[in-house]
Amino acid sequence: MTRHRFGLCNRWLLFSLVLVLAILTTGCHKTDNPVLVTRVIDGDTIEIEGGYHVRYIGIDTPEIGELYYREAAEANRNLVEGKKVYLEKDIEDKDEYGRLLRYVWVNNTMVNAKLVSSGYAYSYSYPPNVKYQVYFLQLEREAREQELGLWSINP
Repeated sequence: MTRHRFGLCNRWLLFSLVLVLAILTTGCHKTDNPVLVTRVIDGDTIEIEGGYHVRYIGIDTPEIGELYYREAAEANRNLVEGKKVYLEKDIEDKDEYGRLLRYVWVNNTMVNAKLVSSGYAYSYSYPPNVKYQVYFLQLEREAREQELGLWSINP
């Protein structure tokens, strides 16, 4: 039994190292200049200076009227509202509603990932924008196991 757990730990460690290396070597295409977040619309959408709406790539949060909507929106607000953020593009520039599709960074923290790891968001794939999807899935798995945020709700 100890041998089996040791093997799982080694695989987990290897997976984590490969994931970190993949993220670090894929090259970050963040904007060189930070932009001001003027309004948080909900848990996964913000407005930045110039009136542009930005939809976070790779995650989804509860919508108005759904359980944990307010908590997700408030978590997003605490992370970004009134702050300068960096935007990172993946493959597509905009969604069908004209919102910019981006990974959002506050300093060295990716907001998309922070929302998932804290249990405020689900990992949600939007092909072809899948640069960090494996990472988000792992963060969601860990949040579920720890029953964080929306994973603490018993339907």
